[in-house]
Amino acid sequence: MKKRLFSGIQPSGDVHIGNYLGAIKNWVRLIDQYDCLFCIVDYHAITIEYDPKEMQRRIFNAAAVNIAAGLDPEKCTIFVQSHVPEHTELAWIFNTITPIGHLERMTQFKDKSKQHRENINAGLFTYPVLQTADILLYKGEVVPVGEDQVQHIELSREIARKFNMRYGEIFPEPQEILSEAPRIMGLDGKTKMSKSLGNYISLVESPESIWKKLSTAVTDENRKRRTDPGNPDICNLFTLHKYFSKKEQIERINVVCRTAEIGCIECKKILSENMVEHLTPICLKYERLIKNTDSLVNILQTGAKRCRRMAEETMIEVKKKMGLV
Repeated sequence: MKKRLFSGIQPSGDVHIGNYLGAIKNWVRLIDQYDCLFCIVDYHAITIEYDPKEMQRRIFNAAAVNIAAGLDPEKCTIFVQSHVPEHTELAWIFNTITPIGHLERMTQFKDKSKQHRENINAGLFTYPVLQTADILLYKGEVVPVGEDQVQHIELSREIARKFNMRYGEIFPEPQEILSEAPRIMGLDGKTKMSKSLGNYISLVESPESIWKKLSTAVTDENRKRRTDPGNPDICNLFTLHKYFSKKEQIERINVVCRTAEIGCIECKKILSENMVEHLTPICLKYERLIKNTDSLVNILQTGAKRCRRMAEETMIEVKKKMGLV
């Protein structure tokens, strides 16, 4: 039996190349090694203000982009969180054994509270408890995450341990799998690539838009003129070359940039061409999927059907242990 892997995908708008390099490529690599469940976590997405008329489109978009990028529904399970009501049922149970002090230490809550001062709601505070329920409802053993989510996985282990000690052994203690990709910086070169900051390139961006965004992207700020030598080690776009450009191009740029034999514009054009070449197959598959919503609905319904069976079995165990049946 393969170990079960769980990961959540927020339907929060455009999926960008930072998501792709930092998460999706890693998920695709793991599909054959684990029994993978990929959940579009729409309940997590409603902790901030949003347009209800847009949510269905965003859910379909998240499913289509991730499938186009390599999440094969024949090899993994893809479903929507709100289609399995046991997520919130188990989250309530976990709320009753989670100390408030543990949640107050969560750095993501502090960060989100600063970003959304006008809407600091209880959902933002208890977000990690619902995340724990998402994972443990399916007895997930491994969770691929970025470094910013490790604290939440540590909490999920604590909650699993506390439940098992109080009521009886049911849940595994999930372990994180960190992405091999480094932190992908935004085109401003100052902050992490982010939809909210607008410093990103979408995974389904048009060739014209890719070039427009790259042409104004920050590079080595010490390089003021074309004749100034550059330092690829501190150039934000050189990191992207490592993922999208050919090996011989990367090696050449690493040398000729330092001797000012190549300018930033030429370097950006090479990156743009390679990025378009890499992303075009994803864009084409995405367009086919998004035009055929019946196919997407079928994939999501099939995934939810499988997950509801597992969730119901887990909740029967939980309630028996707790004396609720």
